[in-house]
This record gives sequence, structure tokens and C-alpha cells, in this order.
Amino acid sequence: MKKLLVLLTVLGLSVSAFAQIEAPVKWAYAAKRISGTEAVVFLRATIEPEWHIYSINQKDGGPVKTSFTFPASKEYSLEGKASEPAPLVKFEKAFGIDVSYFEKTVTFQQKIKLKTAGATVVKGSLEYMTCNDRKCLPPDDVDFSIPVPAK
Repeated sequence: MKKLLVLLTVLGLSVSAFAQIEAPVKWAYAAKRISGTEAVVFLRATIEPEWHIYSINQKDGGPVKTSFTFPASKEYSLEGKASEPAPLVKFEKAFGIDVSYFEKTVTFQQKIKLKTAGATVVKGSLEYMTCNDRKCLPPDDVDFSIPVPAK
């Protein structure tokens, strides 16, 4: 009986070790100085086929919208809100509303006002939710650190 229990335990552990964690969205970051006192940070999501993420302007009452948090810094301040290209829009039965979303890739942008001419690093976090036609994954939080070159 003990041998059977050990065998089942080992089998169960080996099966769970091969279980794949779903991560259909990969994030990449960049920054570009546009003047001595301004820069733009780029947050790019690459999304696997059949999956999508939601707009930063997604209406309440549906999926979790993509959002960005930038803590206060002595080296820069935000200029306005993050921007995005025009999203796709469709009625999604699961939420009972029209949703605004992106497939394949999307690049979000945030303009910043620099308080120094030297190099700096923009730190923050983002939250997003990804779904396909069969399911949604729980919202995910990702920390980022984006170097901004000196002028």
C-alpha cells in the first residue's frame, strides 16, 4: 500500500511539473528623449494568437482594463495620461458589454517631463487582463524599469 501511495505521489508531482503556466502576453519597454526636458516611454505588449488584452479606456463593468502606475519621482513627472492606438471593439457575451481590446501587438506611450539632463530610469507597474474566446486569465501585475538616456 505504501509503494502504491508513493508511486501515485511521484506520478502526480511529475505531471504537475510538466503543466505549462499560461503567459500569452510578453512586455518590452523603451524610452526616447524628444527634447532636453521631455521624453516618451513605450510599453509594448506582444500577444499570442487568439488572445487579447483590454484598452486603457475600457469602460467599467467589464474586464480589467490595462493600467499603468508611475510612483512620484524627483527626476521626472508625467505629462498627461498614457495613450494608445485605436482599439478593436466588439460585444463580448461573457461581460455583456462592448469591449475595447488589442490583438497581436500594441504599444502604449507615456510622455514625461524630465527634471534633469542626465540619464534617468522610469519605474512603475502595469496591470492587465488577457482573454481568448474560451477563457480569461486572472489580472496580472508587472513591474518595469525603463532607462531614459541622457541628452
